[in-house]
Amino acid sequence: MSTEPGAPPGTRETPAVKRTRGTRSTPETPSAPDQTGVQYRYHRDLFPALHDWENTERAIVEFTGEQGPDGLLGLDQMGHFGPQGCDAVVGAVVARLGAGRAVDLCELGSGFGGALRYTVDRLAAAGVEVRRSYGVDLVAEHCEVSARISRAQGRTTMAELCASAAAVPLATASLDLVLVTGSMPHFPDPGAVLREAARLLRPGGLLVLTEEVSLTPDGEEPSEAFRAVHPRGVFFTTSLTDRTDQLARAGFGDVERKDLTDWAVALLADRLKVVRIFRGSVANIYGGASADLIRDTLTAAREEYLAGRLLPTLFVAGKP
Repeated sequence: MSTEPGAPPGTRETPAVKRTRGTRSTPETPSAPDQTGVQYRYHRDLFPALHDWENTERAIVEFTGEQGPDGLLGLDQMGHFGPQGCDAVVGAVVARLGAGRAVDLCELGSGFGGALRYTVDRLAAAGVEVRRSYGVDLVAEHCEVSARISRAQGRTTMAELCASAAAVPLATASLDLVLVTGSMPHFPDPGAVLREAARLLRPGGLLVLTEEVSLTPDGEEPSEAFRAVHPRGVFFTTSLTDRTDQLARAGFGDVERKDLTDWAVALLADRLKVVRIFRGSVANIYGGASADLIRDTLTAAREEYLAGRLLPTLFVAGKP
């Protein structure tokens, strides 16, 4: 597998600085390009309206007719697997851990927190009580927006940690569940992130992650058309063999991999229909350039799935 110069084993890009920002932080380690700025600029360009959440929320509720996490997540995560991906994560958690128990959890790469809030609610509905949840994101502005939304929804057991996913300011063996809902491609050193997930988990804990545009077959690379809307330095890919090795080296066992290709192809086709049919409404919420970028992003990802150059996947792994 080819690795660009200086990248950690198992990734195809350039490594980035390991950094935390916000009220809880750890020292910055000097390294290559600052991922805080890189990720902030990319997501700001893609979803600028989400930074003005109060006004955007009103527009989303008016469009969807739904308040709370259900209606909001479908548009908050239009470029991801959205609520359907979170439902798959919840199903995997319940299948492995069972209902009727309480957990502490975090999501690594939580962004604006939409997936985390939705998942916490769905877990509760499935009989898994979430005592405490943490959203971990590198970008301070994302954490600030997430905190505003959580406060507006009256959530008192959720906290935002502005930190690298490879250096989370939580104690060792303090969690029962670590989630990654589509953020794997934004981690330049995914092996370090998986090792951190293992550190955070108690014995018997569970890691559940969805690979949206981060996993490739051995020897494959995404196309240049894909890279036009998933730029290098923002999106990092890892081969299936390397991801499996990273999970093993992090100490995970009982690893299950579910191929989501057929499901993801159909999901993105449905999502593209929504974007095209309601393009005017989506543009009113996000702006015309963002609406078009969402469309192009979904189209490119679906083409990679169909060509077999990306492997949409659900991983479930246990901490012995």
